[in-house]
Parts: sequence; C-alpha cells; structure tokens
Amino acid sequence: MKKIILFSAISLLLLSGCSQKKPKPAATDNIAGDTVTINENSSSGSSSNAGSSSDGMRSIYFDFGKYGLSPSMQDTVSFDADILKQKLKGSRVKIEGNCDEFGSDEYNFALGLKRAKSVKDSLSTQGISSSQIVLVSYGESNPQCRNMSDSCYQKNRRVDLKIVK
Repeated sequence: MKKIILFSAISLLLLSGCSQKKPKPAATDNIAGDTVTINENSSSGSSSNAGSSSDGMRSIYFDFGKYGLSPSMQDTVSFDADILKQKLKGSRVKIEGNCDEFGSDEYNFALGLKRAKSVKDSLSTQGISSSQIVLVSYGESNPQCRNMSDSCYQKNRRVDLKIVK
C-alpha cells in the first residue's frame, strides 16, 4: 500500500512540473531604428478614427500569432500604397501594430512591431520611401473591440495606417 501511495505522489509531483511555458518574444529583426517619436496631435486623419486606418486606407488583419501577410491582406496593402502615393507628399505614414489580448505584454508588443514591419516592407517594395514610414506597436493596449468572441479578437489583430505631419 505504501508503494502505491509513494508512486502516486511521485507521479503527481512529476506531472505538476510539466506545465506549458509562455511564448518568448522572437527577435524583432533590427526594427528599433525604424521607430521615432512623432507628434500624434498633427494627424491629417480624423480623431474619430481611433483604432482604425484613416485617410481612406484600410486596416490589415493577421491570423492568430502571425505577422506574415496573407494574399488577401497583400491586396489591402497594395490598395493602401496607392492611396499613400497620392496623399503622402512630404508627410509620414505611421504604421500601428496591434494584437489581441492573448500572450504576455512583451510578446504582444514584439508581435505588433513585427506586424508593422511586415507592412512597412511591403509598402517599401511598392514605392513608399522607408524614410517616410514610422513604426509603432500598441500590443494589446489599443483594442478596436472588447467582446469575448473570435470575430472581436480578429479585429484586434491588425495594423492601422495613419498619415501624420
């Protein structure tokens, strides 16, 4: 009987130590040099567009935990690039990376920055000067939707573009 109790106690001890670890933020691929401080009060977009792209541009959405552009979202980036070519002139475009509430703050800020960088890279290949692009990550701190549903979480996994002076 003592052997069974001892075996059960050891088994429980071993199994309780096998919990899953939080994901660690991956390297940010040298994007720190792309971040700068800008005056957000001088936006040419409407302030009522908080949490979404402005100036006629569309938000770019991402799958859970991903930062690569899907083919349909690549079309959205191309649409936004066409608008930027017309409206950007001497201004800058702020690319805002956002995440849903899953994951640690550090993980979500890194993921938001990677999402912003993937949009920046795509815009750069379409003729938008990287010197006119500013990257920002809000992580999970700028939700567009607060309901606990898959459709709401999807709206929060996005990149918004805003023209700033």
